[in-house]
Amino acid sequence: MAFSTQIISQPSPGVFELLRQRVGAVGKKIFAEAEIPFTAVGLVQGKVVDMIAAADVAEKAGDVRVFDLKGICPQHITMIGIFGDIADVEASIAAIEEAEHLK
Repeated sequence: MAFSTQIISQPSPGVFELLRQRVGAVGKKIFAEAEIPFTAVGLVQGKVVDMIAAADVAEKAGDVRVFDLKGICPQHITMIGIFGDIADVEASIAAIEEAEHLK
């Protein structure tokens, strides 16, 4: 996997709205029904195949929800959002990075 990562702790309302607009219909429904807003988001950007593998690693590593963040990129690069509390998001990102080092 070749990718870039970033963690946002306590996303601002504007950033939360920006992300909500990019998660698609299912993600928007989940966001609307969430009793407690997500306290952190991990962003991972890379090739589609790598992002699918990263999503699998992330969900197995922590109590998180992973969504494809819609955008337009002609190079087939995509971004996933890993939503949860800060400890679980950090654990998921660490697991993704560890999986990269094992290749």
